[in-house]
This record gives sequence, structure tokens and C-alpha cells, in this order.
Amino acid sequence: RLPDNVTYEEGALIEPLSVAIHACRRAGVTLGSKVFVSGSGPIGLVNVLVAKVMGASTVIITDLSASRLQKAKEVGADFTIQVKNETPKEVASKVESLLGCMPDITLECTGAQACIQAGVYATRSGGTLVLVGLGPEMVTVPIVNASLREVDIRGVCRYCNTWPVAIALLASKRINVKPLVTHRFPLEKALEAFETSKRGDGIKVMLKCDPTDQNP
Repeated sequence: RLPDNVTYEEGALIEPLSVAIHACRRAGVTLGSKVFVSGSGPIGLVNVLVAKVMGASTVIITDLSASRLQKAKEVGADFTIQVKNETPKEVASKVESLLGCMPDITLECTGAQACIQAGVYATRSGGTLVLVGLGPEMVTVPIVNASLREVDIRGVCRYCNTWPVAIALLASKRINVKPLVTHRFPLEKALEAFETSKRGDGIKVMLKCDPTDQNP
């Protein structure tokens, strides 16, 4: 049950928010953590939000899209890097240069092989890399690099027991997920809504099922 001060749109975003809560818990984000988020899609963005509320002092995020990186800045990312043709090692070097050090924690939210590789290279020795994004079953990873530097690689399976926390964060206004909603469509324009999402034009696309309530 949603509290009266949590909207249906916020309620619809509890699921992705739960993914981030579980990932940041698995990563051990705490006061002062320096965090690298790979991927500025919906899951990357909620990880920025949760990492910050859990105490991360600095969050840096990468993506191919300039508009998505701008959205990341809006929700609290301290630094952004638009990836173009850089190698994974070059991306890691840029992360370290902007951050001023190697991050304690990397939250890899794309599932892409090159991004996983960059996550290994970027994470400080003794740090933690959490694989949040889902990609192909088999990927090539610089596992010896991770092993010799004692980088812990952890996986996540969606979430577990996170719904009460997610609802509490929204009800207390500690987290604001509203900026993630970029498009709204009435139910009769559902096909247009799905096409908008498929093109990657927005972050989160909402279908408004109540014809008397088309507002946020």
C-alpha cells in the first residue's frame, strides 16, 4: 500500500529503485564512498540517487548519450563522461582523472562487455565491482587484473526485501524519482508510448490509465 503522499508515478518507479537499493547494499556503499556508475539509463540513474542517499561523497557516471548524462547531473551525479571510441582502459583512466582517485565501488549498469572491462580497470585495488546490468551469458573479463588487485566482483539478482525501504525513502522525500519520468501518454496512445521507449527517446515513459488524471 502506498502512503497518501506517494503518487502512482512514484509508485511505478519503486521496482527500478529497488534494484538500486539492493545493488548499493551489495556494493557496501557507505559514508564517503567514491562511486563509479557505468551507464546512465534508468537503472544507472536510480543507482546515482541511492548511492548518494546512502552516503557516497562523489559519484561519477559514464554513458554514450549526452542527454542522459545531463539527466544524471540533474539527479545528483558529480561528474559525467561521455564515452565515444575510448578503450576500457582509457575510460578507466578518465574516471580516475576526473575523480582524483580510483573509485571504491563500481556499479556496472549496462551489461556490455567493454563496460564490465572498464569497471574492472577503474575500481581501486581492494574495491568492489557490482554487475547490475544484464548482458550476454559469456563475456571476456580481465579476471587476472581483478584477482591480483583483489577487486571483489559481485552479482545481483534483481532485489530482495527492498520494497519497504523504497517506499519509506519516497514517503520521507529523501529520494526524488520524479525527474526520471520524461514522457506521459494516455492509455489509448499506448503504442506510441512503447515506440518512444523503444527508440530510447526518454528515460521512463508513463501510461496514464485514468483519463481524469493525466498530470504527474
